Amino acid sequence: MFMNRGGQTQQVVCKKQTDHTVVYNHFCDKRSKPKDKKRACNSEPCSPSWWSGEWSECSRSCNGGLRTREVLCKRKISPTEEKVQDDGACTPQRPPLTEPCSNHTCPPEWLALDWSECNPSCGPGFRHRVLLCKRGESGDTLPESQCPKHGRPTTRVRCNLQRCPPPMWVTGPWGECSAKCGLGQEMRSVQCLAQTGQPSNECPDLQRPAAMQQCKSKCDLSSLPMDIPEGDPEECKDVNTVAYCPLVLRFKFCSRPYFRQMCCKTCQGH
Repeated sequence: MFMNRGGQTQQVVCKKQTDHTVVYNHFCDKRSKPKDKKRACNSEPCSPSWWSGEWSECSRSCNGGLRTREVLCKRKISPTEEKVQDDGACTPQRPPLTEPCSNHTCPPEWLALDWSECNPSCGPGFRHRVLLCKRGESGDTLPESQCPKHGRPTTRVRCNLQRCPPPMWVTGPWGECSAKCGLGQEMRSVQCLAQTGQPSNECPDLQRPAAMQQCKSKCDLSSLPMDIPEGDPEECKDVNTVAYCPLVLRFKFCSRPYFRQMCCKTCQGH
């Protein structure tokens, strides 16, 4: 069996013969000085005892948590060595393994939700997220004024996805033909737009689609007067139901009898 042996030392000192007071050793003859005496002591084995380790960090910073530690039954077998024993070898009053900690109420704190997607979907942009002020113990949402201003997380960060495609020409639908009968013109919107939908001036001019083109409306001949009475040149006039007379003149259709009748005033002298 291991014994927790100790030792005692009997120290030799120099004393006066008259009153036996201790004096410095050089007053005595060092040649006659006896050696210090030693003897063993405490040869009985030490009883096992509980050993407790350091407490861990608290499991929560507020609203009550737990901290733990290691507790072992050990026996001292030498001044520098200990051996772990079964728990039954120690006294029944084992020190606690856990204890409560951080029992104070949690202050309101910020809760940041997930970041949004980068907007726009290409090129430089931003991501956003929502912040909520929460009560620690219940999770209730509070007014933002109750959360600390100095620790408020950011709600917007820059982001940059892949390079955007070049701007391109975007056309709208064709409008109505300007003429209700025969030749006219129709128009549409033409815009240079970036991938983000913003107007741009970087589209190639040579690829710009036409914003206007010639159109032709079917004439309802039954509603048009076919015979125009001849008379004084001052009475020559365009039929008011025809809106394409300027185009008749432009495309040199005045030589055709029908168009000359319908656009008499416009074709006069041509």
